[in-house]
Amino acid sequence: MVSSVDIKNDAGNRSIIRRVASASAIGTAAEYYDFFAYGTAAVLFFGHLFFPSADPLISTLAAFATYAVGFLARPLGGIVFGHIGDKVGRKKALVITILIVGLGTFCIGLLPTYEKIGAWAPALLILIRVLQGFGVGGEQAGAVLMTAEYSAPARRGYFSSWVQIGAPVGFLLPLALFALLNATLSPEEMMDYGWRIPFLLSLLLVIVGLFIRLRIDESPVFAQIRETKAEESRPLIEVVRDYPGIVVKGVCAKLIEACTFAMFTVIVLAYGKANNLDANILMETMIVAVVLEVLAIPLMGALCDKVGRKPVYILGALLQVIMIIPFFMAINQDSFWLTQLVMILVLSFGHSMCYAPQASFFPELFPTHIRCSGIALIWQVGSLIGSGVLGLVAVKILQMTGGHYYGLAIYVIVLGIISVIGLLTMPETAPLKLKKEFHEWHKH
Repeated sequence: MVSSVDIKNDAGNRSIIRRVASASAIGTAAEYYDFFAYGTAAVLFFGHLFFPSADPLISTLAAFATYAVGFLARPLGGIVFGHIGDKVGRKKALVITILIVGLGTFCIGLLPTYEKIGAWAPALLILIRVLQGFGVGGEQAGAVLMTAEYSAPARRGYFSSWVQIGAPVGFLLPLALFALLNATLSPEEMMDYGWRIPFLLSLLLVIVGLFIRLRIDESPVFAQIRETKAEESRPLIEVVRDYPGIVVKGVCAKLIEACTFAMFTVIVLAYGKANNLDANILMETMIVAVVLEVLAIPLMGALCDKVGRKPVYILGALLQVIMIIPFFMAINQDSFWLTQLVMILVLSFGHSMCYAPQASFFPELFPTHIRCSGIALIWQVGSLIGSGVLGLVAVKILQMTGGHYYGLAIYVIVLGIISVIGLLTMPETAPLKLKKEFHEWHKH
């Protein structure tokens, strides 16, 4: 039987929840800071600096392949840190993961380029990406779980969704830094040292996140696990043995969200470059849409408390599938306002409707003592397939289609359909929705 997060209402003290949500969101921001700092640098700088080639598209393809390599280590990190979260504690896992992710991003800023040390440069970059992927694998599951377990059931969707704000914030920070640096430094200075600055500044995010995380208490639900000796279980084995269907359906549900956020914020820059679109229009409209998503995420979290996790999630998935072809047709016009409109539809609305419910939906699918392992497995395998593979093949798809969008659009549509099918076959978990359905059934 699918369980909901079992925590007393008095644990939903607002000041505690705010502190826990802040600590979790900082970690998510650090994760996505790396994601977008690397994605932006891969398009603009890394092809030339670490993978020099006579063909710029080949260099970009190699840089994106390295970006995708980080996703390969995520499932392993999810398994390891999911196990630590279930056996040792959610807090300990989160402290370790933010150090791995944040310090890895910082180290990229220190790397010598291909010109300095030859093949060792891309080799070291790949090694750091693998280590980061390993850390990220345990970061997101533990972050959403801590907040979900501190939240009162009736408002879990709302409070848990605040963790997800870390993603758009983690996107905006490096993008704003790159924009500022591009405005103040010459192209030569950016290629020489300017690209390093956003990576080096990530250390500040790590310090703040670590400070906040060390000040929060362990999840109260994990304390219950210790009292009942449930931490003596074997979480991963139990997840795979007892909940294989939930894991597979959860991975399917994750695909569209993981794919489209990467598509609309990173891959679209490579598409624009291949089609000579105005990069400033793409980035400026993207920034506005993501700022609006920061506001939309808690609203969608509150909505999924009232109408259920599945309806909000499914509507968001369908919106992104329906909009994918109009999206590319619109940005091809190189019109600021047309591009802004479609960016808001796919990111501010479509993506937030998928992303916000995840933070409460996935934890509610598993019993307490195996919850961290279950979420980590869904999150990281889904991210690997939805976003990691896309990073690996996107530039190759553009190369094979002569820069046309139909290959990328088909990719999104296929994953979107899979996600909707997965969601339709999953159970609803929102406590208020379940309570309402129970009363309606009882009347009949």
